[in-house]
Amino acid sequence: MKYLSLKWIAFSVGYLLVVGTLAAYLTLPKMPDGQGFIAKAKQYDVEVIRDTLGIPHIYGKKDVDTAFGLGYAQSEDDFKTLQSVLLATRGTLAAEVGYKAAKTDFVVQFMGVWDTVNAHYDLEVPENIKHIAQAYADGVNLYAAENPDKVSRYFLPATAKDIIAGFTFKTPMFYGFDKILGNLVNPDQPHELAPVPDAESKQAWLWQPAQSLPVGSQGIAIAPQRSEDGLTHLLVNSHQPLTGPVAWYEARLHSEEGWNMVGSTFPGAPVIIHGHNENLGWANTVNKPDLVDIYKLTINPDNDNQYLLDGQWQDFQIKPASMLVKLLGPIRWTFTKDIKISQHGPVMETDHGLYALRWAGMNNVKTLEFMFATNKASNQTEFESALKLNAMPSINFVYADKDGNIAHYYNAMFPDRIEGWQWDKILPGDRSELIWQDYRDFSFMPKTVNPKTGLVYNANNPPWDATDGSDDAQPVQYPASMGIETFTTNRALQIEARLAPYEKISQPLFKDVKYDLVYHPQSNQIQYLNEWMHKETGIGFTDIENEALYFLRHWNLSTHASNTRAALGVLTLAPVQKARGKKVEMETITKAFKEAVALLVKHHGNFSVPYGDVFRHKHGDKNLPISGGPDILRAVYGGDADEQGQIKNIAGDGFMMFVAWDKNGLLSSEASHQYGSATLDESSPHFNDQMEMFVEQKERKVLFDRADLEKHVERRYRPGF
Repeated sequence: MKYLSLKWIAFSVGYLLVVGTLAAYLTLPKMPDGQGFIAKAKQYDVEVIRDTLGIPHIYGKKDVDTAFGLGYAQSEDDFKTLQSVLLATRGTLAAEVGYKAAKTDFVVQFMGVWDTVNAHYDLEVPENIKHIAQAYADGVNLYAAENPDKVSRYFLPATAKDIIAGFTFKTPMFYGFDKILGNLVNPDQPHELAPVPDAESKQAWLWQPAQSLPVGSQGIAIAPQRSEDGLTHLLVNSHQPLTGPVAWYEARLHSEEGWNMVGSTFPGAPVIIHGHNENLGWANTVNKPDLVDIYKLTINPDNDNQYLLDGQWQDFQIKPASMLVKLLGPIRWTFTKDIKISQHGPVMETDHGLYALRWAGMNNVKTLEFMFATNKASNQTEFESALKLNAMPSINFVYADKDGNIAHYYNAMFPDRIEGWQWDKILPGDRSELIWQDYRDFSFMPKTVNPKTGLVYNANNPPWDATDGSDDAQPVQYPASMGIETFTTNRALQIEARLAPYEKISQPLFKDVKYDLVYHPQSNQIQYLNEWMHKETGIGFTDIENEALYFLRHWNLSTHASNTRAALGVLTLAPVQKARGKKVEMETITKAFKEAVALLVKHHGNFSVPYGDVFRHKHGDKNLPISGGPDILRAVYGGDADEQGQIKNIAGDGFMMFVAWDKNGLLSSEASHQYGSATLDESSPHFNDQMEMFVEQKERKVLFDRADLEKHVERRYRPGF
């Protein structure tokens, strides 16, 4: 949220001392007595078994026992992140870490996260889901009670409502709600008002979003008739930051009440978010349909607490927001700001007007119910029943099961809008018919189920390209107001290019495609590169820059660690990748090229340098060369170059799985993790013990069966006992 600068927060300590009108706190809250959390833990019956890689396998008597065990195990491995996530969800992170988190705390209150939870929790969250959420929180509380030196004074106790609120707050961020807020208050961004549709026109306006190139994720499913071995195959391959609040955490969950999942999750989530059970599995990828609407309000010139709607002045509802912010040492200050709320939603006040927002997932408290239902599903009918809850604001699902069913579901909570308006532009706020009240049901979800070719995939591409045949969803079948994205990524082009020629897909081919290292010639990146190289004459270049330009013209588009042209190519393409499909000027690419040449020559002595000398997989004391790159199927996203001219891998491929079923159930499951099971604990042997296997593009067997696990036990214990 770069541009979400809240002017009413004065971050200057000197200014605050002069103003001095806000409440100051010089003492911290008392830590609660941890004995109550320790006593409560004894009501749960769970065993945590750590395998020889430190991965937690959690076996509970009941579902709540398993959720409790997950909360405890995840706290052991990453309590710092988990605590920060829950503090952020409450809108209290700034009290712990300082003013930089005040923006996050404000957004929680602006979105009305806790208003939603408090209003809907009792009646809309099923009792079993409340118990699952509370059990997970109890596991976190137990760990905190046992390790008080690691606990914020603002943290305890974690509660079931914290867990539910986490989904209400975080899920809209996956389709870019925070970025939209930032753009709204940024004066340099266009704020174009949507025109009134021609009343006589029967032509539906076709939404053309700004092209977007997401950081990534991919899933592929192959039906038995398409696989060489006659099995159902699934690739689970989400691309996330490698550390932090949305980095994947691997776990195996089992209860005697039928919860039987393995895969990965995020801090604060008491379920597996993507993975598999014995009968079925799924991969998630980000999708970004148009799910946020912005309304420009007309304010009464005689009363700035009123706005115009259907010809009548309406009073804003006023909600006070307060943020407790850590300043220096024990000094904390409470900042207050009134948030105006219209019938559309909360109102953002900017230098260029007042705007109300409405978004998919606002007032939603059912996401955990949906996720738990997917975890417990045993067949496609039950999985689709979970999707029909319409409780996940966005996210694609690539599905496969033991019965040979495969599917791609372009899942989202699509607002039920009227047709004809340009919903991606700013809407007039004085027309109540533009304030949608509900969502379209499951029948409107674009989906490709059991296509004839036996292949489905998604790599953040439109749902119209979900298989290599012609029986996927078609855009003419769906209203334009659903705002479905149109841009095709390099990864999607490569999946189809690599698999379409084969009548039967072997397991080696499947893995080879997942680890593909090449840019497609028709990809957005290479189209720009070719245009630039065609137009760039080299006039004004230094001799070494002209040599490098000639050298780059012969790049084979591979990002293998040994490729000596790839580093120059990927660095030159950096502004194209950063623009995510939007227009990039040729001069910008030239600038990136010159900077790339200078960087490589300065730190590596030449522009011809093995890619793996530049792009590195680092964690702790390990620093390894890695293949892959931005929007490559072997996804590697780096930050800025360090003082050695190396670029650290920070996002992309992380935890991933290859899964296969026959008609009797799970046959094999293999996984890979970018670091290890204890990514924050440098004293742990599992801090980075999987890195070599990861860069070598190898997987290890998932210990799904208890009998297999018992041969590879490192530690076993019962939290609370």
